[in-house]
Amino acid sequence: MSSRRILVVEDNPKNLKLVRDVLTFSGFEVVAATNGEDGVRLAEEVVPDLILMDLGLPGIDGAEALRRIRGGDRARRVPVVAVTAFAMDDDRTRAFEAGFDGYVEKPISVRALPQQVEDFLNLGTAR
Repeated sequence: MSSRRILVVEDNPKNLKLVRDVLTFSGFEVVAATNGEDGVRLAEEVVPDLILMDLGLPGIDGAEALRRIRGGDRARRVPVVAVTAFAMDDDRTRAFEAGFDGYVEKPISVRALPQQVEDFLNLGTAR
């Protein structure tokens, strides 16, 4: 069985390296984008099993990138999880209202992340 492909859309190089290293070590294939436009393009090109999307991206933000992914052809059913340093309750609510399938807060827990990703993959789009 091939590893599951995770698209990580994150503009902070340190956060991107951390997430990539943790997921790669846990057996996932990681594809990375550093802005929303590239995230949308890669989502359609590689059709990942899951997308981890930072909300505060340069160019188009995570919510707009999600809207474009949902409007595309190939990746519109891929679960997309919001990743953000904003930890207020209304931020979580706004993420779900924007159509995200899940929510992960920064700072990322290196211990919890692999299981969180597994849970999102196993639940599909269930919240």
